[in-house]
Amino acid sequence: MLLRLPAALDAQLQRDEGITHFEYQVLAGLSMSPERNLRMSELALFAEGSLSRLSHVVKRLEQREWVYRVPDPADGRYTRAILTDKGLQKVVEAAPGHVAEVRRPIFDPLTKRSRSTCGTSVAASTTPSVAARGVRLDRRPSRDNLTIQLKSSLLT
Repeated sequence: MLLRLPAALDAQLQRDEGITHFEYQVLAGLSMSPERNLRMSELALFAEGSLSRLSHVVKRLEQREWVYRVPDPADGRYTRAILTDKGLQKVVEAAPGHVAEVRRPIFDPLTKRSRSTCGTSVAASTTPSVAARGVRLDRRPSRDNLTIQLKSSLLT
């Protein structure tokens, strides 16, 4: 089941939204970051891809006007990717279908008690791993941030 999940997520996002799972991860990562922007190196860590792959994907996202890049004002050696309002709209539109596809094989078969236990375990295990990679995500619930909404949608 878990081995087939990445392919199922990619197929659902391509069919319903015209984006790959990696593109969704990039958009979601930016939507969860403070001020909707991250250094490209931080975003590559979050999306679990190489800088080269991320560069190609961000170029495609720029062509769709969902993301743009600027030199990092704190250190010009770095580049920041910034999510546009159009990009935020895309990730907000894509999230419900993505959540449903994750729920179907993983969470739907579980009892309510198992979902609660699983949610606690997932929250405890994912937050440190993201933080350990040096990526700071804003966890406030808001339109600009899908973290809490997605977690609660998955587990209820």
